[in-house]
Amino acid sequence: MHYTRLGRTGVEVSRLCLGCMMFGAKTDVDDSSRIIDKAIDTGINFLDTANIYSRGRSEEVVGEALKRNGKREDIVLATKVHGRMKDGDHQPNRFGNSRRMIVEECHHSLRRLGTDYIDLYQIHRPQTDVPIDETLRALDDLVRSGKVRYIGCSTFAAWQVVESLWAAKEWGLNRFVTEQPPYHLLDRRIERELVPAAQTYGLGIIPWSPLAGGFLTGKYRRGEAPSPDTRLTSGQGRSPAILENGQAFTVVETLADLARARGSSIGQVALAWCMSQPGITSPIIGPRTMKQLEDNLGAVDVELKDDDYEKIDAVAPPGRVIVSYYDAEFGPHTHRWT
Repeated sequence: MHYTRLGRTGVEVSRLCLGCMMFGAKTDVDDSSRIIDKAIDTGINFLDTANIYSRGRSEEVVGEALKRNGKREDIVLATKVHGRMKDGDHQPNRFGNSRRMIVEECHHSLRRLGTDYIDLYQIHRPQTDVPIDETLRALDDLVRSGKVRYIGCSTFAAWQVVESLWAAKEWGLNRFVTEQPPYHLLDRRIERELVPAAQTYGLGIIPWSPLAGGFLTGKYRRGEAPSPDTRLTSGQGRSPAILENGQAFTVVETLADLARARGSSIGQVALAWCMSQPGITSPIIGPRTMKQLEDNLGAVDVELKDDDYEKIDAVAPPGRVIVSYYDAEFGPHTHRWT
């Protein structure tokens, strides 16, 4: 496993981040613990979860696994806050990026994770009707109290990231050190503004869904009906439009050719491409099974050459969007990448 700096901090993280969204939901506790142990044993020291994943159950499972294996001090543990924690709960103060929500949910996350501190506490989505300085002041207080080490954001537009950096400087507050955007070969729009901004101001980029919800593993085939239990067809907030896009299948077929030439899987090539892009810190893998984890881990050994990048760029142009899917879980305040 290779390591890199987490943005402009002095912390080093593995080039792959273990996403824990499936743990406690589609992956039971025992399998989740085995996957976490395997990831750590192979060198991954960066784990990412969120309070909203299975409404807190993911954090509990991660906390239990780290307590059992005794590896908490070796891990850079990240979680997130923003979304509603109860289905059907429409109370106005149980959602978003207010001081009240952030401080309250941080305490709940610490309890579920069974830890005294969170290494990276992230705002899961922007909320334009809450002043960014209120959000940053709450996070700054958590850092100064020792409950949080670093702070980050997720799925912010480039202008929102820069606005947050301005506010932090203006008011003398701790600043975001990472941004976690959607990024994969079918949606490269962050290359236009977000990546240059992050490189200019020293933010680490931690892409979520680098395999486009599993589409870039090759499990979906052109002209074939997908299995009803796959992520893109099971109503998990993802648009099925990707399954109707011919260019998306052309990208997968190009990756398949590259994979065959080097004896790797399609998903490994897609992950290797993502890891190698300028400004990228650690793509987040989200394995549901041990087999998926083992395949993902193989990406660190895949090396792409200049002509490989040229072939990929020919079917998935830099800065362009072939097709996008996006989660609509967090309601009307969620920023749209349009």
